[in-house]
Amino acid sequence: MDSQFYDRIATALRDLDNDGLLKPERVLDSPQGGTVEIGGRTILNLCANNYLGLANDERVIEGAIAATRSWGAGPASVRFICGTMAIHKELERAIADYLGFDDAILFAAAFDANGGVFEPLLGEQDAIVSDALNHASIIDGVRLSKAKRYRYGTNDMDDLERTLKQARADGARSILIVTDGIFSMDGAIAQLGAIADLADRYEALTMVDDCHATGVIGDQGRGTSALLGVEGRIDIISGTFGKALGGAMGGFIVARQAIVDLLRQRARPYLFSNALSPAISGASLAAIDIAKSAEGDERRGRIESNACLFRARMSTAGFDLIPGEHPIIPLMIHDAALAQQTSAELLQAGVLATGFSFPVVPPGKARIRAQMSAALSTENIETIAAIFIDVGRKLRII
Repeated sequence: MDSQFYDRIATALRDLDNDGLLKPERVLDSPQGGTVEIGGRTILNLCANNYLGLANDERVIEGAIAATRSWGAGPASVRFICGTMAIHKELERAIADYLGFDDAILFAAAFDANGGVFEPLLGEQDAIVSDALNHASIIDGVRLSKAKRYRYGTNDMDDLERTLKQARADGARSILIVTDGIFSMDGAIAQLGAIADLADRYEALTMVDDCHATGVIGDQGRGTSALLGVEGRIDIISGTFGKALGGAMGGFIVARQAIVDLLRQRARPYLFSNALSPAISGASLAAIDIAKSAEGDERRGRIESNACLFRARMSTAGFDLIPGEHPIIPLMIHDAALAQQTSAELLQAGVLATGFSFPVVPPGKARIRAQMSAALSTENIETIAAIFIDVGRKLRII
């Protein structure tokens, strides 16, 4: 046994604890929802990605059960061997039609979708231009590609143009601009109109990670490109069934047919991971039907109302908020240890809201990320706001 190795691990864990960077896991004793059970208590939930409140919806649950009864627990295979079931093709068709693309390809997780998309499509002669605040999965996926890498300041269109000029001057054959549609830690929305205009000017391709947008914003919940009027101008969208669309897991890429066809042949996470379980596929199909319906519109309206009310209450109370219009609402605490203490005090008072600190956010940018859900009522939001204010005053945050 290498005792020095284990000593280093123990030291690293102690350092994380001393710096307030340990991330505790709260064990739920109930399904995901607007309220959850933790340790025998009913807690108001302000930190799930369950935007539409569908994670415990009976129709979504029944979709999972029915699919399991018809197709079994799992395919026990990757897609190209014998793991492709008719329900997988049905889900790919459903998400592609919903978002207005030729086809879709499914992955075991959205992280895998972003991890597997770049390497098959771009080589040493090509360039990837990536927003500085893109999700970790994009960063890792870009690293796996042999393409030249460029980075521009978040939502800084002048810097993006500078980077595109540099990539062209360096002789890039093809350039792919990639950005989060919604920046998950800030709730900011990418400037897709300006990005699409620059892509046209410099003959670049565009990719958007819409994990926090699909089902949540835009006409019928079709995401940031629908919200900003650039549908048809984005080449690739990645997304997930683990947030608004049922809350299970699994990722996807939607794109033109040729892109999807090549990914089926060369995307390593797709080729070497089991196909999605029938349960996830059935649940996701049910969630898509709800998301694109009039009921989906009503749920999105409830999310917007909840977000406006919570922002107003927190701003009036004196919390340091990052401005925005998305249901992700960051309350800046700045100090990592204080963010963890705030989260613990909120939980004790009856609200589940996670503290985020380095390496999830930059040092000195610790925060509580509040997330609105259609599963929360106006009364719930008022109660949550009162608890936040009490805790904020107790810890001298406000």
